[in-house]
Amino acid sequence: MQDSSQDTPTEETVVNGKPDTTMAMVVYALYLASFILGFTSIIGVVIAYVYKGKGPEWLDEHYRYQIRTFWIGLVYGFLCLVLAIIGIGFLLMLALAVWLIVRCVKGFKGLQEQRAPSNVNSWLF
Repeated sequence: MQDSSQDTPTEETVVNGKPDTTMAMVVYALYLASFILGFTSIIGVVIAYVYKGKGPEWLDEHYRYQIRTFWIGLVYGFLCLVLAIIGIGFLLMLALAVWLIVRCVKGFKGLQEQRAPSNVNSWLF
């Protein structure tokens, strides 16, 4: 009789001897697409939660970074909306857009180099 716990693979998908980073790239792309479509970042964070813990440590750090980017961006976005009442929030929304772009570019670069993004715990970059 075969042990049923061995039926589900615990290793990530490997392509050409390298861990598959496709879904992590998709999450970054969905975050950037949210500038046009608005809702795609929600899909991205769901994907990050689903794939977190299924790859090597450096890839899991990307998913953690993506999850933190979503939630921190949501907090920053809320603050921008509140501060829009006094006018400064509109400038901060521009800063928030730059912040998100920098984090996504930094994440893409880390994926290409197969390393975790630096300063995963940071609220800035």
